[in-house]
Amino acid sequence: MKLPVAIIAMDLDDTLLRKDLTISERTVTTLAKAAERGIELCLASGRAPTAMSPYAKRIGIDSAGNFLICNNGSQIITADGKKTIREHFLPEDIAVEAYRLAAAAGLPCHVYDNGTLYASRETEYSAEDHRLSGLPIVVPDDYEALLRAGTYKLVIPGHEEFIVPIEAEFKVHFRDRATVFVSKPYFLEILPFNVGKGEALREIAEEILGIPRSRVMAFGDSMNDESMIRYAGQSVAMKNGREEIIKLAAHVTDETNDEDGIADFLEKYVL
Repeated sequence: MKLPVAIIAMDLDDTLLRKDLTISERTVTTLAKAAERGIELCLASGRAPTAMSPYAKRIGIDSAGNFLICNNGSQIITADGKKTIREHFLPEDIAVEAYRLAAAAGLPCHVYDNGTLYASRETEYSAEDHRLSGLPIVVPDDYEALLRAGTYKLVIPGHEEFIVPIEAEFKVHFRDRATVFVSKPYFLEILPFNVGKGEALREIAEEILGIPRSRVMAFGDSMNDESMIRYAGQSVAMKNGREEIIKLAAHVTDETNDEDGIADFLEKYVL
């Protein structure tokens, strides 16, 4: 028996993308078959729009009729990149406060805007962020002024041994004021309160497209996918995903992201 699906939302890193940041021909072909059957395809990532657009084009959804969930839900845009449907900014006082707390702990910060990665200083993590996103790195003279001008989210990179206790501290400190989670083991993210991929996906599915929750499918692997996995009636964790996400999801892929896990799952249970 095939699963009832009208929209498929997919995280990028460690989910749709292989370790080399590519999408296989098998996956492209399988997603095209889903689209031919009238299933809406949507990408949902922590990346900025310009870092997502090549992948939208790769799977053939770079049009005004499709949607991208960017910056972990802080932005919803049309997949042609021409129209912003919804955007949420991190309050400037929270952004500055989080930046100062990170700086006091010896940690840098990253924000993304206008196709640029703004780092408080260059580190091995800004180099890795550049590799993943393809965005050029700029180190502003006045980082707090940048934050006060408006940002969708703040990323605090660092070694996992530092990020784990900082995450616990920030979740308490910013409770009911901001959304705090780890996207990758070395990226702590601060977003506006009650903003996430799940909230954005609900808006696209129910409010824009009129699709019931029961027919929403979402693929993810990490904690920035948690709200999306909680929301989707047909939630799917990647085999290579975090244990917390695997336990939360309704389904789990039989293969990893490097083994065409999404294509394999769709071929078996949807198409």
